[in-house]
Amino acid sequence: MEKIQVNNALLKQFKVWFQEGNLADLHNQLGQMYPQDIAAVIDRLNTEEARKVMNALDKEAVVKVLVETEQEAREQFLSAYSSYEIANEFIEKMNSDDAAYILNHFSNNKKEEIIAKLHDIEYASSLLELISYENETAGSLMALELVKAYEDWSVKKCIEEIRIQAENVESILVVYVVDDLERLKGIITLKNLILADPNEQIQKLFNKEVISVSTSAPVDEVANLTKKYDLMVLPVVDPLGRLVGRITIDDVVDLIKDEADEDYQLMSGITEDVDPTDKVWILSRARLPWLIIGLFGGIASSRFLALYEGQIMIHPEMAFFIPMIAAMGGNVGVQSSAIVVQGIANDTLGTKNIGQKILKELRVALLNGIICSLLILFYNLAFQDSYELALTVSFALLTVIIFASIFGTFIPMVLNQMKIDPALATGPFITTSNDLLGIVIYFSIGRLLY
Repeated sequence: MEKIQVNNALLKQFKVWFQEGNLADLHNQLGQMYPQDIAAVIDRLNTEEARKVMNALDKEAVVKVLVETEQEAREQFLSAYSSYEIANEFIEKMNSDDAAYILNHFSNNKKEEIIAKLHDIEYASSLLELISYENETAGSLMALELVKAYEDWSVKKCIEEIRIQAENVESILVVYVVDDLERLKGIITLKNLILADPNEQIQKLFNKEVISVSTSAPVDEVANLTKKYDLMVLPVVDPLGRLVGRITIDDVVDLIKDEADEDYQLMSGITEDVDPTDKVWILSRARLPWLIIGLFGGIASSRFLALYEGQIMIHPEMAFFIPMIAAMGGNVGVQSSAIVVQGIANDTLGTKNIGQKILKELRVALLNGIICSLLILFYNLAFQDSYELALTVSFALLTVIIFASIFGTFIPMVLNQMKIDPALATGPFITTSNDLLGIVIYFSIGRLLY
């Protein structure tokens, strides 16, 4: 196989093969591609063409491609199959974590119907357990396939058991050591097993310092642990400490990407997880709430301006700097909140010395505010005739930057305490709020200094 760039030329070639009915060249091309690249092709084809590609693959390849395709393309393909066919031709051939991922995109009735059709009752029971875990928890992310050894085994017996257990495991990174009650006691690497005396007891070799995570742990904790300790795989235990599954690095990478995409959309004022291929109504529904909030924020701004109508009539030159004051307040608020949100996401903000962190942010805001206010002061003194206007704009800008920094620092912390995604604070919420705050501060200072 080779990595193939999915571009318009490749898609055009696929369409030519479809029109000509050239299944030989189509099958040959697919045989040279990774499942991820085939999925990228399918995501850019219509339903009929996508099914032609999938039908040209063997069942094993179809299973791998299905996991990589976008949800809409996958649903359209599977809609042609019965629950029995989905269960035994696709789900049964997947790793448990991939199977649970696919099943969780069906309705509750449909997923239970599919699981009920599985021939392998033990596997069906395992999948029922997996889909019972709440979303966004370690239990919902883990795979049940793993290799384990009991602490009273010898190295020879352990290696023999690995050969048996490995049939259902895609990759073996470590061997987990458990006691008679299935409680996780430690890990042992394949290297240590190979180099050890075959008659040596496992309990004398394994590493007892093992990092694990509970089934109920949030996925953010999974990502942070994996990143902090450079883990390739993370064992999952139940409330009694019994080993129940493992989470591999590839799932964590997907998780981090999904979380980053979600935060980016929230920061942009998009309230749902959407994709460019989604329908117009879905895309509109995801964007509209914050646009409406921004609209009402604009109405509120106009009402605030109306309160200062007399001031603007006496000093119309003040209106020239309204956009600048509002924009600077919004920018500073977004910058401050972005730093806090990043600290919360990376678990580096901590719960201690919050006051010192806020004080540091204030010092940064004061320094930036002084520099920006001096720059606008020099500009106004050079190009404006009004000394009062120059002082008003400069002092208002300094004040707005400080207040916006405080607002941008506190809001993410408050949202996080309320169990609301703090990424919301870095989007239209902060921008709109600081627009209003900036206008009030600007004209209040103008009334005092003019």
